[in-house]
Amino acid sequence: MSTLIIDSHCHAGKGDGLSGPWDTNAPLKDYLQWCNDAGVHRTVLFAALHADYARANFEVANIVRSDPGRFYGYAFLDAERDKGRIHSMVRTAVEEYHFCGIKVHRHDAPISREICAAARQFRLPVLYDVTGEIATVELLATEYPDINFIIPHLGTFSDNWSWQLSFIDHLVRHPNIYTDSSGVKRFDLFKMAYERAGAHKILFGSDGPWLHPGVELAKILYLKASPEEEALMLSGNFLRLTRQARSHQRQRQNQYHLHNQHLTKPPLATARL
Repeated sequence: MSTLIIDSHCHAGKGDGLSGPWDTNAPLKDYLQWCNDAGVHRTVLFAALHADYARANFEVANIVRSDPGRFYGYAFLDAERDKGRIHSMVRTAVEEYHFCGIKVHRHDAPISREICAAARQFRLPVLYDVTGEIATVELLATEYPDINFIIPHLGTFSDNWSWQLSFIDHLVRHPNIYTDSSGVKRFDLFKMAYERAGAHKILFGSDGPWLHPGVELAKILYLKASPEEEALMLSGNFLRLTRQARSHQRQRQNQYHLHNQHLTKPPLATARL
């Protein structure tokens, strides 16, 4: 397949808990081999569940730095534990780590206005796992119409048919609500989301490193969409939703390099001596 494929949903690094893989460890060795086997080119990384996301985001940043052509990064935030430092954490993630999105999980705490304000200021999409609290999507969509929210798993990882069915209505009605393919077990509902909301509202995601990206990718391919629509789901939608953040980061990097170049070059008058 020649289309660029970006897995928009993958955890990485150590958690600090022991309740399950999701807060214990997210190793990438097997996952990256699976990506090679499945033809997945790039991956969006964010932390495993953690009690200190400032530390966890730093560790993810080091992984992203190890291969910036392969990885993108999202800042993971907890609305309660990180209250009062959300802005500074996002600034660090954007300006120092060059991350291009925000990740929030209802398991930690409900999303807050503080997080939404930071997403707005830094022009970042928010990947928010609502864990079945579908009504929240209506509030996010209407209170923050200028922020793009990606609600993974059709609204729930728990395979609740009624919750996922009700989420599809939000996906159809609200232009700033998106979803991803990760962990969606009911293909009929996934196909319904594609047919009703359109390919421009769906991102390919695996919820790696625990779910095989090739298995999750098959759900996109079996929609039998046109090549143009398939390309949107496999990478185009992610690139569009993060374009402003990535463009702003490139501008800052260019300014940084120009500033350093100016500092390291001697003035012309001195150079003639």
